[in-house]
Amino acid sequence: MSKKQVSTTKAPGAIGPYSQAIAAGNWVYTSGQLGLNPDTGELAEGVQEQARQALGNVKAILEEAGASLDHVVKTTVFLKDMNDFAAVNEVYSTFFTEPYPARSAIEVARLPKDGLVEIEAVARKK
Repeated sequence: MSKKQVSTTKAPGAIGPYSQAIAAGNWVYTSGQLGLNPDTGELAEGVQEQARQALGNVKAILEEAGASLDHVVKTTVFLKDMNDFAAVNEVYSTFFTEPYPARSAIEVARLPKDGLVEIEAVARKK
C-alpha cells in the first residue's frame, strides 16, 4: 500500500518532522491538531475556541485528502485538563453527527505550544 503526504494551507503547517496527514489506501490519518489559527499561527483563546479551531483544522486537512468529518471513524482528544471534557464535548458535538466516531480522551501533562486541546482523526476517503 502506498502512502501520500497530505498538506493544505487551510490548516497550520507541521512544526516538526511530520505531515499534517498521511493518506494510505482509502484511509486518512491526521496528525494531532492544536487550536492554531493557520493564518496567524496563534492559539485561539480558551479551551472551547481551541477545540473549535482544532476541529476546523482537522476538517480542512480531511477535505484536502478527499475525505470529510462525516467519514471519520476514530478520533483522539488530548486535554491539558480533564475538567475541560464537558466544554470540549459541547464544541465536538457541533462538528459530528450520529453515528459518532469512536473516540478516546486523554489528559496529558503538556501539549505543544502549551495548547489546551489537541485532536487527531482517522477517516475513510469518500
